[in-house]
Amino acid sequence: MNLQILLENRVEAAAIILFGIGLTTLLLNRNLIKKIIGFSFMDSAIFLFLASEGYIAGHTAPIQDAAGSLSAASFINPIPAGLVLTGIVVSVSVTAVMLSLTVRLYQRFHTLNLDEIVQLAREANEEEEEAND
Repeated sequence: MNLQILLENRVEAAAIILFGIGLTTLLLNRNLIKKIIGFSFMDSAIFLFLASEGYIAGHTAPIQDAAGSLSAASFINPIPAGLVLTGIVVSVSVTAVMLSLTVRLYQRFHTLNLDEIVQLAREANEEEEEAND
């Protein structure tokens, strides 16, 4: 019974597993590049879930022919697809900004480990405060 439900909702289950992998990667890794990869996994999981929920088997795209023979009930809702496309554009932009900030952090601190960056930034801040006094 439970296996049948899982197989019927396999795309949603895959999206949940993918989101879990991304969340685990984001929370447990200290490397900034790995955190960005985890964030991208989470984005992909959300897009997969939205796309799977927006699709209805047996329905067509919302393009009506000249005769108008199809009823509105036979169309797929186009809003989830629009949300997914918009989300992909935003996700690519956010990933690009995160990667550019990571490059700048690496150029300044010569490490991608978040703990080391925080420690080096605190030391640099303390040295700057001592120099100002």
